[in-house]
Amino acid sequence: MFELRKLPFEAGASTPLLSKETIEFHHGRHHATYVKNLNALLEGHSLAGKSLFEIIQKSDGGLFNNAAQVFNHDFYWDCITSTEVSVGAETKKAIEQKFGSIEKFCEQFADSGAKQFGSGWVWLVLNKSGELEILSTSNAATPITDDKAPLLVCDVWEHAYYIDHRNDRVNYLKKFIAQINWKFVEERYLAAKTKGIQSTAEYIQTIHKG
Repeated sequence: MFELRKLPFEAGASTPLLSKETIEFHHGRHHATYVKNLNALLEGHSLAGKSLFEIIQKSDGGLFNNAAQVFNHDFYWDCITSTEVSVGAETKKAIEQKFGSIEKFCEQFADSGAKQFGSGWVWLVLNKSGELEILSTSNAATPITDDKAPLLVCDVWEHAYYIDHRNDRVNYLKKFIAQINWKFVEERYLAAKTKGIQSTAEYIQTIHKG
């Protein structure tokens, strides 16, 4: 049985990005529902008892959608911080080599999120060639199915921002950029450089211990 992960910040507190009400709805209802649905769909299934990473890699349909959304949300919460965090040295160097500067990266990342049609996610990943890449995915789609290791993600489903920002996704993305947990991004980058997509499987295991 999978369990709803604990937030990496105090659940009863708001952050500069998200209000207490948004956190309660997004984590306590939306994320929790994906976990509940996942457990129900796994009853009697051949993938029951497998790791979340393996379920995402080998499932489709409703099972995939709920499993992937559990992971996507797990990862999203770790990408947010309520305090200012500086960009890590290795991440900064890699981003500047790929995008020119941290500022240019942030502009491209936010622009990709703003242009994502409908519900989805915007990611920074390390691809199989060892290069940084910004990509958007629709609905529950996640880059780990393409063996791309996530380093950063922003949820651009409306439920992620509508309570606080109404339909102003651009403002939400602007505030997200200001609250990126760069310490977490640095950890994921260093792990992905060494272990590739396996680093993501290991990250998942720290949350959903088998």
